[in-house]
Formats: sequence, C-alpha cells, structure tokens
Amino acid sequence: MTFKYRYRKQILIATFSLIIFILIALSFYNDFKENKKKNDKPLIVDIKKEKKEEQQMKKVEVKVDVKGEVNSPGIYLLDSSSRVIDAIEKANGLTENADTSVINLSKKLIDEMVIIIYSKQEVKNFKETKIKEENVQIKCNQKDENALKNDACITTSKNSSTKISINNANLEELMTLNGIGEAKAKDIIAYREKNGPFTNIEDIKKISGIGENIFAQIKENITL
Repeated sequence: MTFKYRYRKQILIATFSLIIFILIALSFYNDFKENKKKNDKPLIVDIKKEKKEEQQMKKVEVKVDVKGEVNSPGIYLLDSSSRVIDAIEKANGLTENADTSVINLSKKLIDEMVIIIYSKQEVKNFKETKIKEENVQIKCNQKDENALKNDACITTSKNSSTKISINNANLEELMTLNGIGEAKAKDIIAYREKNGPFTNIEDIKKISGIGENIFAQIKENITL
C-alpha cells in the first residue's frame, strides 16, 4: 500500500477544509468591502455638501455706503463675511484727518449698512457730535427718508441699553454718562491706573465730585 493511498482520506479532508476556509474568508472580505463602501458614501456626500454650502456663502454679497473721512466715499459691494475695516480699504483707505476711535472696525457688514468715518475734530468735540447723532436718530425714528443713520458706531449713548464699563471704558465713553464731564472721566481713568480696577460700582463714589446724586443718575448705566 502506497503512502498516497494510505493518507488519501486525510489529504481530501484537509483540502476540503482549506477550500471551505478560503470561501468563508472571501465572503467576510466581500461583506467588509461592501459595508465600507456604504459607510464611505455619506461622508463623501457630506464633504461635497459642505463645500457647496461654503461656496454659496461666499457668493452672498452686501452693499454698504461708506462716508466721511475716506479717500473714495461711495457705495461698495463686498462679501457678507467682510468687516468694517474691509469696507474702508475698499474705499481706498482713511484720509489723514480720519479718527476711528469711536468706530468698531471689526463689526461684520450687513446689507444697506452706512459707515461714517469721523474727522479728528469731530471726535475731539465728542459731546457735540453725540448731540448731532441723537438728533439724527430722532429723525430716523420718525421715518424721515432724508435722515442719516450710522450703523458702524459703537453704541454708548445715554439712552442705550449697553452699560459702560468703568474699568475698561475710554475717555469719550465715560463722558457719555450723565454728570460725567471730561475732568471726572480723566479722574476715573487716573484712579484705575493708580489703584487698579474697581471692585464694585459704588467705588466710583471715591472719585472727587461723584457723590450720591451723580451715582444715582449713572448706577443703572455702569458695570465693572
């Protein structure tokens, strides 16, 4: 009896088992490959969708009216993600007489926005300028079509719901508070620089000339 004949049964069983193992492995591999395709499809679709949405967002444009101390005042078309500073650059930049200390250069643009860049003299005469703004705003509220509105201004008026930070406000912002003139505003800033930030809004009464009467007028409009 030859070796091949004696072990033929074992060889057949081993060969059959190997074939079965290969078939099972191929089946698992095909299932894995199919599932991977299914899982990958939504991801590809999502990425394409996101890119398409980003492109659509970039295509949205707004028109803004840039006035005042810029080299080329006028109406400009910009991307909706642009800021006030971008509109100023579009208007060929600021003039030598421009002062942007009361303008929020980082504010996002909106359609039909009006941006007014003030002169150094206008900012210097801040109180007078604020009175003019308030008068203009009254006209806007009356829906006067000739009224002028400046959407780029930092809101710090006495009638504003935005409170003034006595720890961070600059000279002009402090001067918008009732009873706080230039001298008292400078004293507040000097106190901060010497003693550090206020820890309580009532500490502002430590400033010379700010007593209970003035504090009563401004306490609802100030914060730390």
